[in-house]
Amino acid sequence: MPRRPVSLHAPRGSVAADVIREGIDALLAEEAQDVPLEFPAEALVEAERAAARELATADRTDRTDVPFVTLDPATSTDLDQAMHLERTEDGYRVLYAIADVPWFVGLDSALDREARRRGETLYLPDRRIPLHPETLSEGVASLLPEQITPAFVWTLDLDSAGAVRAIDLERSRVRSVRKLAYDQVQADLDGGQGHPMMVLLQEIGALRAEREIARGGASLNVPEQEVVADGDLVRLSWRRPAPIEDANAQISLMTGMAAADLMLASGAGILRTLPPADQQAIDRFRRQADVLGIPWPRDRTYGAFLRELDWHEPAHLALLNHATALFRGAAYAAFTSPQEVPEDSAQAAIAAPYAHTTAPLRRLVDRFVLLVCHAHAQGQSPTPQLLAALGEIPEAMRATGARAGTLERRALDLVETAALVTWEGETFTATVIERREPGEPETGGGAPTRVEVQLTDPPVTAWVPMDAWPGDVVRVRLESVDPARRRAVFVAAREEAA
Repeated sequence: MPRRPVSLHAPRGSVAADVIREGIDALLAEEAQDVPLEFPAEALVEAERAAARELATADRTDRTDVPFVTLDPATSTDLDQAMHLERTEDGYRVLYAIADVPWFVGLDSALDREARRRGETLYLPDRRIPLHPETLSEGVASLLPEQITPAFVWTLDLDSAGAVRAIDLERSRVRSVRKLAYDQVQADLDGGQGHPMMVLLQEIGALRAEREIARGGASLNVPEQEVVADGDLVRLSWRRPAPIEDANAQISLMTGMAAADLMLASGAGILRTLPPADQQAIDRFRRQADVLGIPWPRDRTYGAFLRELDWHEPAHLALLNHATALFRGAAYAAFTSPQEVPEDSAQAAIAAPYAHTTAPLRRLVDRFVLLVCHAHAQGQSPTPQLLAALGEIPEAMRATGARAGTLERRALDLVETAALVTWEGETFTATVIERREPGEPETGGGAPTRVEVQLTDPPVTAWVPMDAWPGDVVRVRLESVDPARRRAVFVAAREEAA
């Protein structure tokens, strides 16, 4: 009988990668009707032909002399963005190259139809299901180092305070000279040996973050649950993005805001919207902050307030969880004339109009935004074919996004329960981050009071039938684990139940 690989020194909670692989295979088999795994033959033929096309130089600038660099997780090969940053006499210039996916994927082609069916790349614990065939997304369309690649290049001129003064967008030929990885870049910066462009990225990112706070924008400083591969094993951990990742995100946000402004000024495009929190939700959040002993000063924006919270503190962690109620209702809004521009065009968390435009290898909508923005930047009208397609994209993104979120959550549940097996029967300290009373819609009629708790090790959250208040530190026991059903049951520890 074959045996599972075992490491005598593996961290507790590690799971054999083969176990996870088999579980994900089974999960995808259950979702076979909704999750496309294989590309249609016609789409693959188109991808091979597109990959072999000679890159035309007409109507395309040559930026191969610019030493672009990419910044991504170390293992990424679907590289959407490359940057070149420089200081000017009175500010900064940001050249931001975005993979020119439309060069390879024509409107209404087999590749286009399949991309609309997929919507986005799915990231699962042991694999990814790409939006485009890998010959494109991890090959000729990716901004890999020392490869001449077609790209849209944004030129963003900033003043000394980081405000955008001028915007341009062109289709170019580019060549990245180096692939940088977040963790190594952050370690180098912390050690005083940072890449010069990464030092400048920190500087620009900090200025843009200050501008975000000033305009009332907000972001949640919460840990991310991630699956870490360690040889033949995988494990879960809580991870807070490194500071350089936040700086990099500011460049992407700035570009998305520039794209939105360009589309709004020209009367056609697709925005990423988020309605502002209603006053009732804001008042409730203020009361929650007061109860947790973290009053929200009236003269401080909620964005500035949220940035001060530290998820390592139990009360802060609970309040950050409550803050998610202020960030609900994100959607896409397409418009093909000034009359169709949505009444509230802003993305409330960013506190400005915004569009997804920097990840076309991995997200469908960005390809259409880039095409529309390029037409506007060149003083042209988008083609009728492109305008006709805009109205179909929001629904495609909504449907595929919901499917992706469900699948990714189920896959994480699989890893969680497999990892929790070794802790069955043990008791843990946890922080209460949410409380629901009997009769609330989420609990179901007649259900007992429940609390959601977050554990540090193992790195999971769980609902527990007990009563406590957000911010309380409690003891819970892992009563049972059923990996086949992807279900773990936590209960109040005896000292809590007494």
